[in-house]
This record gives sequence, structure tokens and C-alpha cells, in this order.
Amino acid sequence: MLFTMCYLFLFLEMDDEDCERRRMECLDEMSNLEKQFTDLKDQLYKERLSQVDAKLQEVIAGKAPEYLEPLAALQENMQIRTKVAGIYRELCLESVKNKYECEIQASRQHCESEKLLLYDTVQSELEEKIRRLEEDRHSIDITSELWNDELQSRKKRKDPFSPDKKKPVVVSGPYIVYMLQDLDILEDWTTIRKAMATLGPHRVKPEPPVKLEKHLHSARSEEGRLYYDGEWYGRGQTICIDKKDECPTSAIITTINHDEVWFKRPDGSKSKLYISQLQKGKYSIKHNHN
Repeated sequence: MLFTMCYLFLFLEMDDEDCERRRMECLDEMSNLEKQFTDLKDQLYKERLSQVDAKLQEVIAGKAPEYLEPLAALQENMQIRTKVAGIYRELCLESVKNKYECEIQASRQHCESEKLLLYDTVQSELEEKIRRLEEDRHSIDITSELWNDELQSRKKRKDPFSPDKKKPVVVSGPYIVYMLQDLDILEDWTTIRKAMATLGPHRVKPEPPVKLEKHLHSARSEEGRLYYDGEWYGRGQTICIDKKDECPTSAIITTINHDEVWFKRPDGSKSKLYISQLQKGKYSIKHNHN
């Protein structure tokens, strides 16, 4: 208590001049402290900047541990991915090569199948035309001399080294010059006879009725299939053909037309059966299950 009172007494005894001096000392001390703090801060900034610059130079030179460790991990990952990409590339190339070979093989097989189908189609059409020509030849009554003359003219061959000597034909009076070939005249005559056959009975001479033969077996063609004695036969099936006084033979059906059946034997030769022959019993067929 006594000490406090003495201190107060001394403080009260201080004049204004001492107070001002004391305040100035305090301000000087504060400014010194601030200057030291600023100097320390600048020094620390420069030191940190120099450290960052040194680390950057190490990174640029490729010597910094912080750069080398992630770089090693990236290079290892790159090697793994490059290896995987190479394997995937080889697999893709092999897959494309296999697909190309498959396409080539499929194209060749398709070409071969289309070629065989076209060959069978053309052969069937030609056989059908031949059959119709034979039917027209046998069913239409035409002058035999005209037909024989045409056949003989086809058989004769001109000698290229012998001169073609023709006697001049002397014609008197009005005449008609025919510019058609004998074969063309024959075809026109066939067409006229067919048209006359389709006319009414008052224009065509009635022909004697044909006696219908009694069929021993049931046989007919429907939609490319053959019906014979209760069984159906189709193209590509193996059958056994039996004829009286002959050994049965095995064959494969190739074509079924309206009134005939074409088949191929094991030796590759082709023949045909008329449905009328099956109906009359001259031939008989059955499925071959061997």
C-alpha cells in the first residue's frame, strides 16, 4: 500500500515534458520493431523464392525426386499399356484376316452353288424345249419330204475349196419369190396347225376319238413333286428304279416336270422317265433307304 502510494506520487510529480519524451521513445521503439519485422519478412520471402527456383531448376534438369518418382510410374504404366495395345492390335489384325478369308470362302461357295443352280436351270429349260419339239414333231402331221429335205440340208457340208456352181434359173411369166428358209416355213406351218387345232369343230375336220388306256398305277406331278402309288417323291431323293427283266438300279431325282422325271445314276449319267410309263407299269420306283 505504501509502495503504491509512493509510485502514484512520483507519477503525479512528472511534468508534461517527461511524458512527451517517454511517448516519443515508445514510438521510436515501435517503428524499430516494425522495420525489423519487415526486414525479416523480406528475407524469408527471398529465401523461399530461392528454394522454389532451385527446385524448379531441378525439375527442369530432371533431377528432382518429386518429378522422378511420378515419371517412373508413368513410364511403367506407358510400357504396360503399349504392350497391351500391341497384343490387341495383333488380335484385331488376325480377326480381320479370318473375316476376310471367311468372306472369300463364302463368296466362292455362293458362286459355285449359283453356277450349279444356273446350269441345272438352263439344262432343264433346254430339255423342256427339246421335249416340246419332239411332241410337236410327233403330234402334228406335216409333209415328211419337207422335214427330210431340211435334215438332209443340215447334214450336207459344203467343201470350202470347191467352187459353188449354180445354174441360172430361167423363169417366165409372173412368179413369187420366197425369202424364207425351209426351217422357217416348217415352224410357221407348225404354228398354223396348232392354231387350227384350237378352233371349233366346224372348222377342223373331226378326228376319230382316241381310245384311253387303262392305267395300272397312279402317278402324277404336282408343284414339282411326284405322286406314285400313295407315296410322294421330291427332288434330291434317292430312289430305286425297277424294270421288267432288268436288275433294279439306284438313282437320284434331279428334276420333276409335268409329264417326266429326270434322274442321275451313280456313274453320273442322266436319264428320264415319262409319267405315262409309270402309269402303264413299264417302270416302277420306290424309296431307297440304304
